[in-house]
Amino acid sequence: MEIKQLITFKNAAENLNFTQTAKMLNFAQSSVTAQIKALEEEIGKPLFERLGKRLILTEAGQQFKLYAEKMIKLSEEAITAVNGEEEPTGTLIIGAQESQCTYRLPPILKEFKAAFPKVKLVFKPAHSDEMARKHLMEGLLDVAFIMDISKPEGSLRVEQLIKEEFKMVVASNHPKPVLSLNDLKNETLLLTEMGCSYRMIFEDSLKSAGVYPLDKIEFNSIEAIKQCVIAGLGIALLPEMVVKKDIKEGRMKEIPWKDSTSSLFTQIAWHKDKWRTPPLEAFINLTRKIFLSDDYFNQKGFS
Repeated sequence: MEIKQLITFKNAAENLNFTQTAKMLNFAQSSVTAQIKALEEEIGKPLFERLGKRLILTEAGQQFKLYAEKMIKLSEEAITAVNGEEEPTGTLIIGAQESQCTYRLPPILKEFKAAFPKVKLVFKPAHSDEMARKHLMEGLLDVAFIMDISKPEGSLRVEQLIKEEFKMVVASNHPKPVLSLNDLKNETLLLTEMGCSYRMIFEDSLKSAGVYPLDKIEFNSIEAIKQCVIAGLGIALLPEMVVKKDIKEGRMKEIPWKDSTSSLFTQIAWHKDKWRTPPLEAFINLTRKIFLSDDYFNQKGFS
């Protein structure tokens, strides 16, 4: 099988339309069909099937897509490696939660793009730390930012970057005092998705205190949680970097509470068997440098 066929299959698997795939790759539609058919014959199973007018991936197609992406990526890395004297090209696929993308990554990306203008950056949202780890293990990400406690990671290389602080927040005009976890029994909790480390720690602390709030709303967006807090919809536990400015400017207020998330760190992770291309190596080193710079994020206005 050829890289050209894999690229065609990957594009077709993403948009599920052979005509659109042909236009994107500047092929005739018959060429796309022929390449997919050749792959199916070599693999011995159909990769696509039609249900009425809809084109869908078969189970074999879904499995093969993971390997096709890895082989395409490896091909790009090989070209970058043997052309090390030239300006690096290729793609870096980065996994990060919304809060990291919004409040932490902009200064890193600005410096990286200045140094590697021809390297394409692709962000894959990681709505939970579990998802980020899974995607690293499957080779779907080159590197990921996770927020979790320190623990053995097996096949992953994980480095601590910064210790995170958390704030429990409520609307600035919230009418009732909240002085302890017990006062949360009748409050609406605004929570991140399952798999988020600080949500799990927060809920564990509530259970330990015998507090079981009846009303919970789950979001996949931290910014949505922020706006709901400001609107008076409920109470949330969020990273300080997300709410620091809003507390300072009076859009929400902090609720005193005993911090049980003090062992959480933002960490950078990659697979131990991942070949660290020059751009990937540079991205990791730049991330270390910026996170370890004293007051960097405060100075640049990203927290």
